[in-house]
Amino acid sequence: GFGTWQTPDGDVAKHSVEAALAAGYHHIDTAAAYGNEESVGAGMRASGVPRDQIFLTTKLWNGDHGYEATKAALDKSLKKLGVDYVDLYLIHWPNPIKFRDNWEETNAGSWKAMEEAYKAGKVRAIGVSNFRAKHIDALLKTATVKPMVNQIFLNPSDLQSEVVTENKKLDLLSEAYSPLGTGGLLGNEVVKEVAANYGKSTAQVLIRWSLQHGFLPLPKSVHPEYIKANAD
Repeated sequence: GFGTWQTPDGDVAKHSVEAALAAGYHHIDTAAAYGNEESVGAGMRASGVPRDQIFLTTKLWNGDHGYEATKAALDKSLKKLGVDYVDLYLIHWPNPIKFRDNWEETNAGSWKAMEEAYKAGKVRAIGVSNFRAKHIDALLKTATVKPMVNQIFLNPSDLQSEVVTENKKLDLLSEAYSPLGTGGLLGNEVVKEVAANYGKSTAQVLIRWSLQHGFLPLPKSVHPEYIKANAD
């Protein structure tokens, strides 16, 4: 997948999405909180790639938890993206400060709205992000549709073994955001040694690490040459 976290709204986001789709990516990941949904949608349309060949993810932000707020937030995201459905919709964080005292109840309300959107075809799959085992267990008390994905900070320096084990147990796909350690692992000496051994870039080694662990990595770049190399 192609990540767009920290990609500035406007031409930068639009052109990076165009470049990703041109390089053969079909999975684009954004979020309401990234502030670039409109540009991501514009990049998708400018690419000429048919909508049904793109797997598009966006996420529910922290202030919009609860049943009614989630319905409104999803509609707002669909409008900004310029689409009539998203392929995956995630709860971005399990217990934001605004709902710290009743996070379980508000997550259940959000999930109910997401289940309805799923059944109505407005979203093709639903999941969570940054959830730990206790958050997932709480959600499952009232859920009628099981989460399909848990997107977490995951790379060779952050193995998240407890969460990954829980994801596997529940048959949730582990999606790896920041698979390059937000760029921090690109200069790692061990990774550089492996990359030199295989004649690959450090980014390619880190992405391959995710794939070989059965994770779905979401590398982000705004440079066409790196976007293409990451896909390779």
